[in-house]
Amino acid sequence: MEPWAAGRSGVVTLPSGRLVRGRGLRDGPVADGDEPDFGLYLTSRLHQESWPSRWIAWPDFRLPREPIDAIDALREVYDRSLTERVEVACGGGIGRTGTALALLARYDGVPADEAVAWVRAVYRRNAVETPWQRRFVREARLGHV
Repeated sequence: MEPWAAGRSGVVTLPSGRLVRGRGLRDGPVADGDEPDFGLYLTSRLHQESWPSRWIAWPDFRLPREPIDAIDALREVYDRSLTERVEVACGGGIGRTGTALALLARYDGVPADEAVAWVRAVYRRNAVETPWQRRFVREARLGHV
C-alpha cells in the first residue's frame, strides 16, 4: 500500500517524518483504497474495522480505562508508523485522537510540556479537549521517554 500523503486531511507528519492519520469515526466510512494497514480506535464501546486494528476503551472527554494498555497500543502504532499506514480515531477525532497524537509526538521526541501545543499546531487547533487529557499527555510514562 502507498504511504499516506503528507499534507492530506488528518495526516500528521511527526518530527521524524513518520506519518499518522487522525480522524473522527463520525465523519463516515473510509473510502475504498484509503484504508490504513492498522488502526487504533479509542471509543467507549468495542470498535472493529475490516483491517487489522486494536481497540482501547476510552470514554469521550475522559482518559483510557486502562492507561497502561493505551500507552502500549500507542507504542505499537508508533512502531508500525515507520513502515505502515496507521491511523488513530475516536468519535469526533479531536479529544481522544488529539491526546493520542500528542503522545505519539512524545514518542517521536517532542518534549512532554510542548506536545499538546505541537499537536494543536499540526493537526487541529482544538485537539486535546480537557484538562485531564492535557495532564495525561504531560505525565504519561512512556518507558524510554
